Amino acid sequence: MKQLLCFLLPYLLLLSIPFCCEARFVVEKNSLSVTSPDSIKGAHDSAIGNFGIPQYGGSMAGTVVYPKENQKSCKEFSDFSISFKSQPGALPIFLLVDRGDCFFALKVWNAQKAGASAVLVADNVDEPLITMDTPEEDVSSAKYIENITIPSALVTKGFAEKLKKAISGGDMVNLHLDWREAVPHPDDRVEYELWTNSNDECGVKCDMLMEFVKDFKGAAQILEKGGYTQFRPHYITWYCPHAFTLSRQCKSQCINKGRYCAPDPEQDFSSGYDGKDVVVENLRQLCVYKVANETGKPWVWWDYVTDFQIRCPMKEKKYNKECADSVIKSLGIDSKKLEKCMGDPDADLDNPVLKEEQDAQVGKGSRGDVTILPTLVVNNRQYRGKLEKSAVLKALCSGFEETTEPAICLSTEVESNECLDNNGGCWQDKSANITACKDTFRGRVCECPRVDGVQFKGDGYSHCEPSGPGRCTINNGGCWHEERDGHAFSACVDKDSVKCECPPGFKGDGIKKCEDINECKEKKACQCPECSCKNTWGSYKCSCSGDLLYIRDHDTCISKTGAQVRSAWAAVWLIMLSLGLAAGGAYLVYKYRLRRYMDSEIRAIMAQYMPLDSQAEVQNHVNDERA
Repeated sequence: MKQLLCFLLPYLLLLSIPFCCEARFVVEKNSLSVTSPDSIKGAHDSAIGNFGIPQYGGSMAGTVVYPKENQKSCKEFSDFSISFKSQPGALPIFLLVDRGDCFFALKVWNAQKAGASAVLVADNVDEPLITMDTPEEDVSSAKYIENITIPSALVTKGFAEKLKKAISGGDMVNLHLDWREAVPHPDDRVEYELWTNSNDECGVKCDMLMEFVKDFKGAAQILEKGGYTQFRPHYITWYCPHAFTLSRQCKSQCINKGRYCAPDPEQDFSSGYDGKDVVVENLRQLCVYKVANETGKPWVWWDYVTDFQIRCPMKEKKYNKECADSVIKSLGIDSKKLEKCMGDPDADLDNPVLKEEQDAQVGKGSRGDVTILPTLVVNNRQYRGKLEKSAVLKALCSGFEETTEPAICLSTEVESNECLDNNGGCWQDKSANITACKDTFRGRVCECPRVDGVQFKGDGYSHCEPSGPGRCTINNGGCWHEERDGHAFSACVDKDSVKCECPPGFKGDGIKKCEDINECKEKKACQCPECSCKNTWGSYKCSCSGDLLYIRDHDTCISKTGAQVRSAWAAVWLIMLSLGLAAGGAYLVYKYRLRRYMDSEIRAIMAQYMPLDSQAEVQNHVNDERA
């Protein structure tokens, strides 16, 4: 019985959508007009496919082709050597294919690879139009679904038969696909909502949803801050059937005594996260929007959701309240107001926030019931197509009244400046004027910076620290430092193996605290019997009693008189040595000059008595002196 309950409960939850009346699914359509031949000329409905990129706000004209082979488009047309690439100057080709045997998305993908510009899928049953959706939880199909860029639509069986008959009769069938009225555009403000989910382990669609939220955040915040749009997030919840509210399965998937539930993320009630964990986080994200909206900053929801996805994923076991609180704190959201909004998930009471979400799931006016997750609703009309930034932006821009579109709708450039507001929720060092916030066209990212050649390392949200050579030049490397009495001390060591180390004379962790070591008290200095020690900040001072002098290198005291005598004798010896050197130098100079003079006199005398023919007369110094 328990095994049967585990199997059936997720489906019972799906069936328990609290519709107050009969469920109503509205198929979003675009206008399809046949321009030739005259026999089938006129307007017809077609259901927009929930993948690819519909040309919201625009239109396309083309020629319909029905292939002779591979008519269901379940195989690649290259296997049949068929191409649908239009020739220069010719109209684009709209490929008509039959429903059945494979996924809708695969049919469109094969047609796109063969060169088709759009795809019409012919229904094989006489029934009202339905929305062609992507496969659920199919990893292999995800590889091509995200690359589908052409529009597609489902047409009724009766209309498809008329197209096939005209083509087989040799007529050229021309169509005009028009998405200009797919989204209402009554005024200069667009209202849109996104039905989403905080569960990041629900398969391919969840991955695509998370990627879209990150990519679209920058554009969404520009539109919201400029007052061009009014955005609101929504989350689908179910209630547990009354007969199972006390079961272990309902208790693990629901809060408020079975009133608000979500399927188990792993479909395993005995391990991993529970459905109620998803419901609580969905509720938290709804309250983040409400609290931020009350402060006039509803766009903070995009920051919280993207940061939570990055910092608190299920696969890293961080999908919890503690991680969510750290994101909330970094974004400056009022946590007390948030807790008040969320209420008590264990109370046997209705939660006003989640009750409002359940009521909103029911379609009103032109909008149908929300049954596909994720779902984007623009001006009360459900969006169909690939959940991708440029495609969604086109849909939003098509919702503005003509000539009232904001500049972002007229330009492919998207520039935001989120770092100016609360530093984007990223790490920063105000004293050093350093931040991890970087602004990009997709929105801000939190990434540890590189400053003056020094790379910071960390998560970018709550922690960044300098690393590598030169790190001590940046805010002292994040280590302890202090200046006192004109002396500065730092614990930063410019080595890879050591980050922060208290300098000599201090002890501590080197990061937040380094305390002065009392060398005197701990007997690390001044240990001689005659020594007396006095501690100073970062050092110490030793003195000796009486007339003794302290020798620091030897940690000893010596007699001051003996020191003076030795100093006097050293001075005497220095003077005597200087005098000796001076006398020796004078003697050498005298001897040299005297010898030179004597040589000159002898040569003069000899020249008088023994003159040489080739030698001029030499001056006689003796006679000169006598004269």
